[in-house]
Amino acid sequence: MAAQSYSLASRTKLNNSLSMPSIHLGVYLMNGSEASTAVKYALEAGYRAVDSAQMYHNEKQVGRSILDYLKANPEVKREDIHYTTKLASNSDYARARRSISQSVKECGLGHIDLFLLHSPYGGKQARLDSWRAVEDAIKDGEVKIGGVSNYGEKHLDELFSSNPRIKPAVNQIEVHPFNTRSNLTAYCQQHDIVVEAYAPLARALRMKHPTIVSLAKKYGCTSGQLMVRWSLQHGYVPLPKSVRKERIIENSQVGGFEISGEDIKAMDGLDEYLVTDWDPVDAD
Repeated sequence: MAAQSYSLASRTKLNNSLSMPSIHLGVYLMNGSEASTAVKYALEAGYRAVDSAQMYHNEKQVGRSILDYLKANPEVKREDIHYTTKLASNSDYARARRSISQSVKECGLGHIDLFLLHSPYGGKQARLDSWRAVEDAIKDGEVKIGGVSNYGEKHLDELFSSNPRIKPAVNQIEVHPFNTRSNLTAYCQQHDIVVEAYAPLARALRMKHPTIVSLAKKYGCTSGQLMVRWSLQHGYVPLPKSVRKERIIENSQVGGFEISGEDIKAMDGLDEYLVTDWDPVDAD
């Protein structure tokens, strides 16, 4: 378990010798103008990673907000910003490959830092064909890093069995103290796949849980900060999401305290398999 100070400058190493920021802004369920504003606030606060997706329909606005920030802050370079997006649905190779190119065009950033298959839906052939499209997009310079999202152990096993040219660097799944997915996260970590934790705040559904409230009081932090810090100490990369400037800033201020091993265990014990949105990890 990681015992260190975290800030927006912290980075997480990947299995391909690259690294990425340890905290990302999530822009799920934000319309274009909300996403644009949230990204602006986040970049101004020091965030250097934004997580979008084709299904969010805000790739263009997120990209434009990043470009506007880079223009206004010439000391920050494009390579300092980590941009993630995801394939809406797995399909045949040609369609998936076109879709990746379209995402590069849509964001206007020249390349995508991390491209994920958004879910395992579509069946084995579509999953493997879509992964091949990601590999070729990396080879062609459109994408730097490839990964998956909502993949269960069986989907990762299937991908490894196909002898991929490139191993996924990331599996982005819903993880928080109320849905710890301990078997899947352990599997990912054993296979050198970074777990990105989406909905790390459990979509604010358990902020007033007595254990969370009492530990937040103990550490002099908010419930949200406590949950982000829990993710980081487990070695995950959390994607806290907010449209409010003060909350975006607050969610990242997790460097001033460290949760004890005993309290991490207490938080792990809150697991109730709380799914706040969808749960495709068992899809055929």
